[in-house]
Formats: sequence, structure tokens, C-alpha cells
Amino acid sequence: MTTSILWTSLGILLFRLQFLPLRENLPRLLGRSLYWVGVPMQILALARRSDFSKAMWLPPVITLEVLLLGFGLALLSLYLHSLVSHSLKNDNALSPHQAIPLAESIKWGGLPVVRKLFPKQRSGKGSFVLASMLGNTGFIGLAIAPAFVDPAYLGWVVLYGVTHNLLGSYGLGVVLASYFGRQAQKNQWWMQLRDVMCVPSLWAFAIGYLSRYLEFPPLMEWGIQTSLLFVIPGAFLLIGMQLSKLQGIKSFHAAVIPAVLKILVLPGLAGIVLTYFGVTGDARFALVLMSGMPTAFANLILAEEYNLDRQLAASSIVLSTLAFPLMIPLWLVLFK
Repeated sequence: MTTSILWTSLGILLFRLQFLPLRENLPRLLGRSLYWVGVPMQILALARRSDFSKAMWLPPVITLEVLLLGFGLALLSLYLHSLVSHSLKNDNALSPHQAIPLAESIKWGGLPVVRKLFPKQRSGKGSFVLASMLGNTGFIGLAIAPAFVDPAYLGWVVLYGVTHNLLGSYGLGVVLASYFGRQAQKNQWWMQLRDVMCVPSLWAFAIGYLSRYLEFPPLMEWGIQTSLLFVIPGAFLLIGMQLSKLQGIKSFHAAVIPAVLKILVLPGLAGIVLTYFGVTGDARFALVLMSGMPTAFANLILAEEYNLDRQLAASSIVLSTLAFPLMIPLWLVLFK
């Protein structure tokens, strides 16, 4: 935690230095470096070290379920808000004789406070959806889980994290980021397919998986392991740079719903489904814990790469990460 605060604070400081070269372009340069080099190196190293021979089918299935649930709930939230807002506009367009009395026409979606919770721009909606579904299963998940999960199920934790990165952050996440990052009239299905096929993390995983039994030259191994030292600090630097752009508490309004979905609703639903199918104890808690990880750093990296709402991405990460420790006791009581 101290390390994360240090690097985030340094990112804020660096961005506020007016004389810094390429100051305005620095977040995008850092984000693209993580997307094209840093994260792929991390996945390559993880794929080479992980043993998938004893992998169970359950963690990947739950991972996919949680991703799709997050995606569906985020879209449903945006749709309901749009539906109610459109209804209110129609009510306001009626003549005074046709107008519905004020007491009857007030709907939750028309309240100013609630309207602030939803982004208006297409780029903001993209970050809203990604923040609701993508979790930090790598840095936070793999760091925290060993303290709460029986060692027998740590393989499930690793498998969940790998599946989430491949299918979520750099699979479905890239498709959605590519879709929301373009104007609707310019979108074609082959554009999203092309973007996924060009994701460096997917190729890195394939190379790492296929080369598990090969010995790389010592210098290459050293380079891969050394590069990992810069991924997490780089991610926190990027968060700090984007946080320096935030304009007070109002910048966190649109992050509330994604944070609630990510760290409260999704793990709760995952726990209910696992209980229904007879999965209990540490096995259930391991998957619930990973399902409730705070919004992923990948959200901000994708926002930089595909021109989504960077401030919403950063505020979602901060808000969900701060609230996450408060949820662990609840999951321990309900699902341990």
C-alpha cells in the first residue's frame, strides 16, 4: 500500500511540473508503453511460470460469467437511465394541459443527483462499462489472495487471473474499447476483430505458454524479469497523472455505479451461483474474492489506447480500490 501511494503521488507531482517535457502527452506515452510492452511482458512471464496441467474448469467458467454479468449490468444501467431520461423529455414537451402533475412526473432518472452518476459522452460510456466488469486480478488479486485462501486453491486464483486478463482485459475489453472509442457510423465488426488480433498480450501469452519447457538465454530471462519491475510502478504513475486532472469530488460521481457493481454486486452474485451449485468453503471464497477485485489498471491503459474517458477510468480505479478492503470482511462472513 505504501508503494502504491508513493508512485501515485509521484505521478501527480510529475504531471503538475509545468516545465516537464511532453507533459501533456506523457500519460498517453506511458499508457501505450504499458499496453504494448509492460503488460505483455508480465503475461509472458506468468504464462511461462504457471502450471496449467491441474487446472480446473470452474475458475475459467466463473471468470467468464462475472465478465458477462458486469458487461450486462453496466449496459442495463445505461439503458434504463437513457429510457427514463427520454421519458422525462417527452413529458416536458407536453403542453400545460397535457402535462402530468409534477409529483407524478418525477422519476429517479430525472433527479440531478442521479443524472450525475451516468456519463453522457460515448467515450465515457465505454469507460463506465469497462470499469464495471474488469477487475485487478493481477497485482491486487495475486497479492491479497494468498493471505485469505487455502494454498490448495491458489492455483484457482492464478487461473482466474490469467483467464480474466486474456478473455476480459485484452479480449472483450479491447473489443468494447475499440467499439466505444470510435464514432458509431465508423464502426465495423472487422475493426474490433482486427484490434483483438493485434493485442500484444494475447501473443505474449501464446509465446509464453508454448515456450514453458524451453530455456531462454540468461540475458533474455533477466530482461523479462527486470521489465516486470516497471509495470506496477508505471501503472500507479499513470493513475497519479490522471488523478491530477480530476476536478474535485464531482469527478467521482460517474465512478460510483461501476464501483458498486464491481466490488459488491458481481462477487455477491458469483457467491450465490457457486452456493447453488454446491461449491462451498475456501473454493467458493477464492472465486468470490477474485470476482470482487477493484477496477483494473487495464481500464486506464485501454482508455489511453482507444481515447476513452481517462478521468472516469482513473476515478473508478481509486474509488473501488479504497472501498475494496471494506468488502473483504463481508465476503468472509458470507462465503468463507
